[in-house]
Amino acid sequence: MGVTKTENFTAQQNELANIAKALGHPARVAIIQHLLKVNSCICGDIVNEVNLAQPTISRHLKELKAVGIIKGTIEGTSINYCIDGQKWRVIQAMFNGLFDTYVPDFSCDC
Repeated sequence: MGVTKTENFTAQQNELANIAKALGHPARVAIIQHLLKVNSCICGDIVNEVNLAQPTISRHLKELKAVGIIKGTIEGTSINYCIDGQKWRVIQAMFNGLFDTYVPDFSCDC
């Protein structure tokens, strides 16, 4: 498989692709859904909810944090994770902008 030439695309296209890649795993979707439901929690709570090993959850949290979907604050010996509301709205606007550009064309026979 060839190397993706990210320089051929806009910053927004690259960012949207990185976010989509981070969202492309069902465990990460489950983590996000849990955080949306409870507002914030520690990794151990996510382990209990998603039913995966702690190192696996930590790896998924790292991926979500890398693209800015979640943030974590240190509380004692634990990290408390939550959705980054400001970034969440930016992501929502990016996806809405993409989906809103679709104009139904009933002549497409594909």
